[in-house]
Amino acid sequence: LDPDAARAFVMAIKGSRFEALFSVALALGLREGEILGLRWQDVDIERGTLTVRFQLQRIEKKLTLTEPKTKRSSRTVALPAIAVKALRAHQMRQESEKQFAGKRWQETGMVFTTSIGTMLDARNMLRDFYRITRKADCGFEKLRFHDLRHSAATLLLIHGAHPRVVMDLLGHSSIALTMN
Repeated sequence: LDPDAARAFVMAIKGSRFEALFSVALALGLREGEILGLRWQDVDIERGTLTVRFQLQRIEKKLTLTEPKTKRSSRTVALPAIAVKALRAHQMRQESEKQFAGKRWQETGMVFTTSIGTMLDARNMLRDFYRITRKADCGFEKLRFHDLRHSAATLLLIHGAHPRVVMDLLGHSSIALTMN
């Protein structure tokens, strides 16, 4: 996404239950498993940092937290203002869902969960993502979730971020991979 398309995407996701997830993905370029594997203890909203420690994967039909893809994938990144705002709003939404679910709520400590607190299967998040991208009037029908990762890198480079900073943010092992 170029800057105009990114702004249109941010408008298209407004009000989605996964608005914060999509905003953070676009702002930080996290991999699908990394964003679904975020725990609240890995997010410091006051300091404006997020630490990638796990990724969520389906292993033998069960959602499981595993080590990130590579050693460089384990990283602490600064949260831009848009991500901080989205995560604060998401915390309040999650608290409302917790109250509404009552005894059905299962506390997992995960940032992005189902409406009853359990780990979020990528298929459920992607269903909403593709519903939004098909519905939006901005030519997003071919957008894949992974394209948010590429878009984060592109937007940072367009705005003058040093390639090494982008490499570290994405957890890439080489600058060549980032520049590709």
